[in-house]
Amino acid sequence: MDTEVSKTKKQIRTWIIFFIISLSLSGITAFAVETELSWVFSWWPEQDSSFYKWLYICYQAIKDMNDKYPYLAYGYDWLAFAHIVIAIAFIGPLKDPVKNIWVIEFGCIACVAVIPLALIAGYIRQIPVFWCVIDCSFGVIGIIPLLICHRKIRQLEKVVA
Repeated sequence: MDTEVSKTKKQIRTWIIFFIISLSLSGITAFAVETELSWVFSWWPEQDSSFYKWLYICYQAIKDMNDKYPYLAYGYDWLAFAHIVIAIAFIGPLKDPVKNIWVIEFGCIACVAVIPLALIAGYIRQIPVFWCVIDCSFGVIGIIPLLICHRKIRQLEKVVA
């Protein structure tokens, strides 16, 4: 019984740590988006693709913004900060998954909410559909480890209660 509880807790911790790292890295990338896009262009093999052209337009816009209006990049800094702060919230379930299952549920809700936001805001901001699908995939992929954790926490809850 104790071995099964330990195994379940370890699995929960592993998935939460994976989620924390992924969410933090996703946010951190917002700090240096111009540099990152420049790096992508240095090795991108297919320059005729619509994806490359879209990224290049984005790069030119970011570069122009940073050159002329660097204070607008402050929004990217806050985006990065928000990702990191949300990731910190998942420390609660690391410490006590049963008591803090609400954080996992909050994360699942946020992952689901990514989809309508990407589709609605993407349409309003004239973002290509393929890019909106990529943005939606963050919610779809992000919810997977959270649902695994949620199921395992419910199992743990039954055993330790």
